[in-house]
Amino acid sequence: MASWVSILLFLFWLSVSQAQGGSGKIPTVEFISESLINNVVQDPQTGRIYLGAVNNIFQLSPSLQKEARTETGPKKDAKTCTPPASGCQDTVLMPNSNKLLLVHPSNGSLIVCGSRYRGICSLLNLSNVEQELYYNDNKGQRTYVASIEDNVNVVSVMSNYTKNGRTFKVFLVGKGYGSLDSTKLISTRILEDYQDWVVFENIIEASAVQTAPFVLKYLHDFQHAFKEDGFVYFLFSRTLDGTDNKNLTYVSRLCENDQHYYSYTELQLTCGIKNRYNKVQAAYVAFPGKELARVMSQSGNYGTVTSFTKVLFMVAHPDDDESDSALCMYPLNSINQQLMDIISACYSDSGEISGVPAVDVPYSSQTYTKDALGNFKCGAEHLPSPLASKPAFALKADAVLTMSVHLTAVTVAVENDHTIAFLGSANGEVFKVEFTCGFFYKVNKNLFLDQSQSHLYITTEKRVCVYIFNTYYTLKFWQSTCLCTRRSECRRAEEKNGWLWSPKQQCVKIYFLIQVGPYFCVFRCMSCVSSQWGCQWNTQDHTCSDADNSVVGSHIIKHRQSANCPLFENPDPVLIPVGYKTRISFEGINLKHYQGHHFTIGSELMTKEEDVSFEGGPFYTFSGFNVSMTPRLTFVLMQYTQHRSLHCDWFVVLVFKVQPRNTLKDFVWSICLFVCFSGGRNIVVTGSGFDIIQTAIMKVQGSNWSASEVPFQHIPMKNDTVIQFQSPTVNGSLNQHLKTVIKLDNWEKELKPFHYHPNPSFNNLQNKIITANSMIIVTGRGFSKAMTTKEAQAFVGDVQCVVNTLQDDKLFLEPPSTTPGARTRAKHQHRETGSEDLELMIKFGKGEWVVDSVQYEKKNDFPLYIIIPAVIVPMLLIITISVYCYRRKSQQAEREYEKVKHQLENLEESVRDRCKKEFTDLMIEMEDHTNDLNEGRIPFLDYKTYTDRVFFLPSKDGANDVMITGKLDIPEARKATVIQSLNQFSNLLNSKTFLINFIRTLERSHDFNARAKVYFASLLTVALHGKLEYYTDIMRTLLLELMEEYVNSKNPKLMLRRSETVVERMLCNWMSICLYQFLKDSAGEPLYKLFKAIKHQIEKGPVDVRVKKAKYTLNDTGLLGDDVEYSVLTLQVLVQGEGPDVTPVKVLNCDTISQVKEKIIEQVYRNLPYSQRPKVDSVTLEWRPGSTGQILSDLDLTSQKEGRWKRINTLAHYNVRDNATLVLSKVQHTQQNYDQNQENHEERNALLEDDKVFHLVRPTDELDETKSKRGSIKDKSMTKAITEIYLTRLLSVKGTLQQFVDDFFRSVLCSGAVVPPAVKYFFDFLDEQALKHNNVDEETIHIWKTNSLPLRFWVNILKNPHFIFDVHVSEVVDASLSVIAQTFMDACTKSEHKLSRDSPSNKLLYAKEISTYKKMVDDYYKGIRQMVSVSDQDMNTHLAEVSRSHTDKLNTHVALHQLYQYASKYYDGIIASLEEDPAAQSKQLALRLQQIAAALENKVTDL
Repeated sequence: MASWVSILLFLFWLSVSQAQGGSGKIPTVEFISESLINNVVQDPQTGRIYLGAVNNIFQLSPSLQKEARTETGPKKDAKTCTPPASGCQDTVLMPNSNKLLLVHPSNGSLIVCGSRYRGICSLLNLSNVEQELYYNDNKGQRTYVASIEDNVNVVSVMSNYTKNGRTFKVFLVGKGYGSLDSTKLISTRILEDYQDWVVFENIIEASAVQTAPFVLKYLHDFQHAFKEDGFVYFLFSRTLDGTDNKNLTYVSRLCENDQHYYSYTELQLTCGIKNRYNKVQAAYVAFPGKELARVMSQSGNYGTVTSFTKVLFMVAHPDDDESDSALCMYPLNSINQQLMDIISACYSDSGEISGVPAVDVPYSSQTYTKDALGNFKCGAEHLPSPLASKPAFALKADAVLTMSVHLTAVTVAVENDHTIAFLGSANGEVFKVEFTCGFFYKVNKNLFLDQSQSHLYITTEKRVCVYIFNTYYTLKFWQSTCLCTRRSECRRAEEKNGWLWSPKQQCVKIYFLIQVGPYFCVFRCMSCVSSQWGCQWNTQDHTCSDADNSVVGSHIIKHRQSANCPLFENPDPVLIPVGYKTRISFEGINLKHYQGHHFTIGSELMTKEEDVSFEGGPFYTFSGFNVSMTPRLTFVLMQYTQHRSLHCDWFVVLVFKVQPRNTLKDFVWSICLFVCFSGGRNIVVTGSGFDIIQTAIMKVQGSNWSASEVPFQHIPMKNDTVIQFQSPTVNGSLNQHLKTVIKLDNWEKELKPFHYHPNPSFNNLQNKIITANSMIIVTGRGFSKAMTTKEAQAFVGDVQCVVNTLQDDKLFLEPPSTTPGARTRAKHQHRETGSEDLELMIKFGKGEWVVDSVQYEKKNDFPLYIIIPAVIVPMLLIITISVYCYRRKSQQAEREYEKVKHQLENLEESVRDRCKKEFTDLMIEMEDHTNDLNEGRIPFLDYKTYTDRVFFLPSKDGANDVMITGKLDIPEARKATVIQSLNQFSNLLNSKTFLINFIRTLERSHDFNARAKVYFASLLTVALHGKLEYYTDIMRTLLLELMEEYVNSKNPKLMLRRSETVVERMLCNWMSICLYQFLKDSAGEPLYKLFKAIKHQIEKGPVDVRVKKAKYTLNDTGLLGDDVEYSVLTLQVLVQGEGPDVTPVKVLNCDTISQVKEKIIEQVYRNLPYSQRPKVDSVTLEWRPGSTGQILSDLDLTSQKEGRWKRINTLAHYNVRDNATLVLSKVQHTQQNYDQNQENHEERNALLEDDKVFHLVRPTDELDETKSKRGSIKDKSMTKAITEIYLTRLLSVKGTLQQFVDDFFRSVLCSGAVVPPAVKYFFDFLDEQALKHNNVDEETIHIWKTNSLPLRFWVNILKNPHFIFDVHVSEVVDASLSVIAQTFMDACTKSEHKLSRDSPSNKLLYAKEISTYKKMVDDYYKGIRQMVSVSDQDMNTHLAEVSRSHTDKLNTHVALHQLYQYASKYYDGIIASLEEDPAAQSKQLALRLQQIAAALENKVTDL
């Protein structure tokens, strides 16, 4: 153990001392950013570096030269803003930090995610980051990837996703929690649109690792993500369970092909003794060198490790001391084996290893399930997930290196089987090399080597440095000297002693060298004269020798005279395309001694040497050769000579950069697939790497003619990503097969499908006279295959026309607005025309066609004396003919009528009279009521009254319910104790474990009926109103359970139809809470107008107060079935004690006195809400026809009697006339008046002892006892009205109210206007859950939405306007509202209603409109689905605001007291349920309930 530790210390610590004491310098290059650098990545194909900085993305060359830059900020945003920002308020300019930077090489894009706009991402072009390939900010929460908070880390890795046999590129994201972010811990993001998916959408929903419970409890801090052998790994730190703030390091793993995250498993990693270094800072995965692998295996702590076993290198520090850091190592095979042990223990051994619990199930409440690991290596739906190791079964590792510095980065390289680690610190130091990065800024996690491992890239806060390792503690022989080089650069490294390892970064000193055989000389002049040994170069024999002043001459180049060395340089071009032979020229310098000499050139890749041609002056060329794919290419120029026994080559190196040729496998041409023979159509080819192409040609080949070629030099557009061609002109026919290809240098690709079609043909014009106001129509065929509207050009003479519409056989042209002149006729063949004829010419591409000759005429103004007769005479003729035809038809109809009339003569005269009168009523009842409705304000109820009525008014106690009165019968002495205990009970209800157990226990009880469930849910809504976010979470949990129950064992369509469970009523209350403001702002006004219109229409006609029927109604069962005589009166009403002003009030003379009082109060106090108006029984009505007054009442001694029946008094009974003056006075409560009123009441009660009273219609089943029983049957039948005759009144009322009904439906069912966020949020919840079940179709989703909103909320409000308004709803008004509510319900159903003559009148009434309403509902649901999603955060913010605004007004303590009554009633069952629940046991919930019960029930207890 000691030996291997010392070796590691030698390997890793040696560089620290060398960095401090060494004097060598390693070449460096740096790039400085003006803003903080967040992320750095490198494209492995091109070597380009991409920096993600605050407000900027930089594109750098491998040598850190800036190539492009794009600004990403600052942006106008707000932390609570939901994109797009244009729809947000209070936005300010905010910096945009880069949260994620990822290379997507398969499509040449860079994934960029910032901290603005909820972490939305974009795609940039890898070749030019200034070009944005994709960005969309209106797709909603599903596309929010990163975090807007600076302290939240985001990591990612590319992957694949397969669906329906198709593979998509995706990237997996690991992200910690930000308070305003998406709560998805792990997500899979797609990179293209597919079906319902959009770019960047999270396409995997896994509630266990993507929902809210983990957010504040575990505090994830992600540091690294990588892929290996079919698995995806994430490295992060988190707390254990929320009870301890200490961080622990975990590595999590899931199968790459796991589309549900069932395989997600976490393994704790410990570093150092007692896990001192518990918080990971950075990591790197690499193969170890053979030496390190051997040492790790021998130690016995890592198992068997080979140089092919990847190792996770990790730096970490303690929570409480960042200045103390360590490096730990974990072989991946050890990580995988430990994970398999954990999973196996969960599936097979109840989560235990050797009898000790080893498995935790974080983020979930699932229990262990025994199953076979072999069958479910990547988990399954029925198996517990996610899994995590218990601390006792963490993977332990010793700290192989500790340092008193805050380490923040690590990367690893292998050289000559030795492992080299580079560690970056927060102080700006990089250990293991002999330098620091200039200024002491923090080195961030972006520390990495390039593909060749010859360049180390180090990133600090505002700069990135590259260190070039071209002197790397190695040795190779150069005749009698040695040079330091990397092993990979030494061609004789494999020979014995050909390359020696020097771990101290110093060249090995050679004291003795034995020469064996001839040497192959590879000296160069410049390296010779610049060496440190003072050598000189002989240009005649190409030798390097010691300095010798006795040897002189122009052929001798002395030490440090490298400028005189012969040299070839300046190659042209410097970029050589792959796969194409390119001619290369270069310049020769200092070649005076080699005039007339013959040069050849070659390289390791060339099969033979090529001759070099002299071009004159200093220039030379050679023909080049077909270069294969290699990043750099070295050519060697040679001249042969003989010198003593050594065969030496003199050479000069020309270095070229070889540009990878674009394979163009997925290049795109931008037009349709058709061109015509004439050619000239623009063909735009897009791709990359076009700037190195020497020759670009588009060819069309036929069977018997040569190809037509168009090189790019002759067309205007070519750059690195775009080449534009014009389709060639061909001499072909339809019988020929034409092949169209694009040739780029020697690379050729056929365009498929790509078709040549015959040139378009044109017909002669039908109308050759055109004016400025006419439309030119050109006919023919083949237009659409030859051109588009934008490409086609048309000319009349010398003036161009606008091509308006193009069809395959028609062209629609707009004529010139100015008078055209003749066009130059050279080059065009055309028909012989007169001097006024102009050519109509169509031009497309290279083709021009003269269609016909036309004449252009100016607009002529015809005089009125011509126009008027020309119009009026035909019109009079048409009218005369129409009148004649009408009279003939009328006469024919009259003859038919006479025949029918003869058949109707036997009908009773009374029926005919009634029908005539109803027809007259139908015609006069259609009038506008809008002016009446616009008077006064809308009397909305305050929030408390609204919720009291919605929640508790339907209860058995109604308005006297304790929740409405707010009165608790608690002795004053116990009030403080009770209030304190209720607060403790409130805290208990805020435990999700307790509340779920509470509800489940109640619902299991047989005596907990539907009415009790509704009342309990309403109490719970008030009690939890202060935490509506928590209330929503409980509701979602219970809804998921209910959904599973219906989907798996019941008919899913029946879910939410009734309030049979607590959660269904909770949903109704939740909707009522969330839509209150929407009612006040939007839907309330049309609903109030509808209510007032119905009330006004009903009160225009007689209303029978006893049978609750009216002449004007929408309900056929409430239709007054008799023809009641009545007249409209206008009363002049004086209110006693409120001044001399009189108020005109319209009433009916058939109204009862109470009805008159109601109408007077309605008019006099119209500006007051109903609750503040006097009640009918509190006022008296006095009629003053003369000097004396008469008190009017419904029943008195003057009431008329008809046998045993007594008629209620009306104005007609008292003979009150039009414009009569009545006095309304309030009942005085003095003793005298009380006695008087008492007598009146006693008198009235005596009159009412006999309940046989009626108002307008006597009941039809009672006959007058005084009438003779011998009366005719006809007379008896006349006493019963034929009610069906009056059904036409329903149509009259419907027509009058139609506009108000439509306005209300539109206000509720219009997704184009404001939709309450709760509706969008809940509908999305239903959609998401439906996708998880195979047996839930679109119709079922429609029914769920209908049951949750229209039927559960809107129908309730529609039938009960007094829930939202301070109004009184009479029974006759309620009957009509019920018809409209039923219509609303029918509109929301998907089933078709088959109507017949036997269908109810209410269904037939709106049969015509129901299809329109159904479409409104469908469009409403579709519109909501397409809206931007409402995030959990936005919904919680909205709910929190509702809680804050209204909770203090509610009777919360009363609700808690009432809830406790249920807890008391079912106490034993609740306690038993809590004691059986492990989670409840750990929180001692049963004990807490017992203590609360003892306090509330005043029991003495030892608890």
